[in-house]
Order: sequence, then C-alpha cells, then structure tokens
Amino acid sequence: MIMIKSDIDGGKCFDWGRTSEDYAKYRDIYPEEFYAKIIETGLCLRGQRVLDLGTGTGVLPRSLHKHGAEFVGVDISEAQIRQARLLSEKAGMNISYMVASAESFDFPDSSFDVVTACQCFQYFDKAVSLPRIHKVLKDRGHFCILFMMWLIEESEIAANSEKIVLKYNPYWSAHSCKRFRIDSPKEAEGLFEVADSILYDIPVAFTRESWHGRMKACRGIGASSLSEETIALWEEEHIEYLKSVPESFTVEHFVTALNLRKTGD
Repeated sequence: MIMIKSDIDGGKCFDWGRTSEDYAKYRDIYPEEFYAKIIETGLCLRGQRVLDLGTGTGVLPRSLHKHGAEFVGVDISEAQIRQARLLSEKAGMNISYMVASAESFDFPDSSFDVVTACQCFQYFDKAVSLPRIHKVLKDRGHFCILFMMWLIEESEIAANSEKIVLKYNPYWSAHSCKRFRIDSPKEAEGLFEVADSILYDIPVAFTRESWHGRMKACRGIGASSLSEETIALWEEEHIEYLKSVPESFTVEHFVTALNLRKTGD
C-alpha cells in the first residue's frame, strides 16, 4: 500500500509491502526489557482483548502472545499482514489479522481493553483515528503508543549506516533521531488522559547480517521508492562497510512510550 505524507521523506511515496520479507526476518528486534515495560503497566495481559494498529508483521502480538491476551492485528499493507499470518501460524499462535488502516478499521464499540500502536503513530491521521480508537475501547481502556530508535551519537555504526542510506536517499527524514517523549496530541483532548509516559535507553544486539537487514528494511531503503538498481548499489556499499566492524555488536537505542487512558464518552 503506497503512502505519501507531506512531512515524511520530503513527500516521497513509500510502501512497507515492498520490504515485507526483510521486515519479517529482521525487524523483530525489540529486547525483552521493551516487552517487560509494557507488561509492568498492566497492559496486554491475560483476560484483555488488544487491538494492535499498524501491526506490520505482527511483531508486538507475537512477542506478547505468551502473556495470554487476545490480540487482533491490523495493518494497511496486505503484504505485511500476509507475513504476520505466516509467522504466527508457524509459531502455533492463534492471532487474528486484518487489512485496514488506523482510519478505517471497523469493530463494535467498547470491544477492546487495550489498543497499541508501535512504530507507526506518526503515519496516522489523528483527527480520524483517535475518535475511532476511543469508540472501540472499553470504559477506562488504554491506548499505548510506542517508539524505539537508534542513537547515532552513541553508536558510530549507526551513524555511518545512516550516512550511506542518505547517500542513496537524501529525502529520508528518519535520520539523526534524538531522544524525545511522545506528547499527547491535541486531537486526544476530551477523549484521553495521560496515564503514563516513559523514556529510557536500551542496547540492542546485532550481527553484521541482522544490522544490514534492519537497515534494508527501513523506510529509507526497502520501503522507499528507490529503484531496485539503487537499492542494490546501497546494499553493496553497506555490506562492504560492515566488513570493518565486529561480527557482533550492540547499538544504543531509546524507547519512548505514551500510555493514554480513555475518558469521556
């Protein structure tokens, strides 16, 4: 599904479906501490029904499945949902998935205890999606927004990898990310109150192969509108660069999460 946002990548189109196979293989990178923080807040536990928006390949539902919540994953990309179903079935997990956007999903009112959005809230039309999320949540239900990104100031490898991406895709706007807290959007006023806001650093382990795959499956390369020939040139240069780094290493990331509680009616 092709997407265009004027404030992202200079308005150039991108499509996560283009990189679904690499995404399925290389984007399941969140450390256990990331999931533990979610569980500590009392979300995504047994007895709860959870809607994961922008689920991609189902990383969040699959990783939290062991805690017993009933998950439904939704994504705008049919290719991403296809991979999510394959991976869940292979793992023997009974997780429901459907193709829909955060602005068009259709469920009965008050049918979920929790709604999550991991690494995707920046793509939502908040004026449309937030009232819809409010409607499908039960009274005092929670909407949890999560984001994790590497820090180039703490990782020379990440900094150099970004430079190579920008050489081939100078429009990529996700580079040079610094720590920030997710703010409650103005569209949430009257619908949600802030229950919790967290910000912390976390090291993520990679090999040369998995880091290359992580970079290839980013919006700047695999999901971009770059030609296959250009992506191949990037891949050749990035692999050559990675020969100069250790076989295994960690890249410092930060995590920011905003836990909103439904208010009003």
